[in-house]
Parts: sequence; structure tokens; C-alpha cells
Amino acid sequence: MRIGEFARRAGVSTRALRYYEQQGMITARRTANGYREYSEADLKLVTEIRSLLGVGFTLEDARPFVACLRAGHESGGSCPESVAVYQRKLTEIDDEIRMLLARRAEVAAQLTTACPGCVLRKVGES
Repeated sequence: MRIGEFARRAGVSTRALRYYEQQGMITARRTANGYREYSEADLKLVTEIRSLLGVGFTLEDARPFVACLRAGHESGGSCPESVAVYQRKLTEIDDEIRMLLARRAEVAAQLTTACPGCVLRKVGES
């Protein structure tokens, strides 16, 4: 399929597809007149990339998942390199959560000092 249809089906812009191609994440075949052509396998790669980007992974993080799919695995997350990225990302998220909780505790302490009668909201309350 040509780039316009592929972009529509993948839910991305043609610019994003060109960028993924430039970064070596996907490879378009070229027709005799120079048009880019993509396959269903490419659609699976872009879907995987978009899914990972959607939950906070970087394009660089997505490389092992793409390689895993290209190697013929049903899931991009089934290879050891992908599992390592999942584990590293979870560690990063846990570190961010700890940092945010510590920052929250500091701000709550400052509020308590500044406004002794103020009610502190619990985590998750609006």
C-alpha cells in the first residue's frame, strides 16, 4: 500500500512514517516511479511503535520490539531484549513515583506549616 493509505490505516501522519523510515524503524519498498510501498508487516511494526510511544517509551526504546517482530515473533515483547527494556522502564517509572511522593510529602509539610488548619487531600482525591 502507498504511504497515504498506510498512514491512514496506521493512524499516523506521513511525516511520522518518513521519520520512522529515516530512523531505520521501518523500510519502505520503492516502486519504479519512486513511490513508497508498505506491507501488512510494516503496519504491525508501526502499530507496535505507536503503542510503545503511547505509554511513554522512546523511539530508541522501541528498537528491540521492532527487531523482535522482524525476527518473526508474534509479539514484539517476547524477546529477551524487549523484556529488558520493559524492566528498565518499570524501574524508571518506580523511581519517578518515589520522587513524586517525596516531593508531595515536602509540599504537604509546607502547607501544614503555612496553614495549620488546612485539610490535606489524600493521593487520588480531587
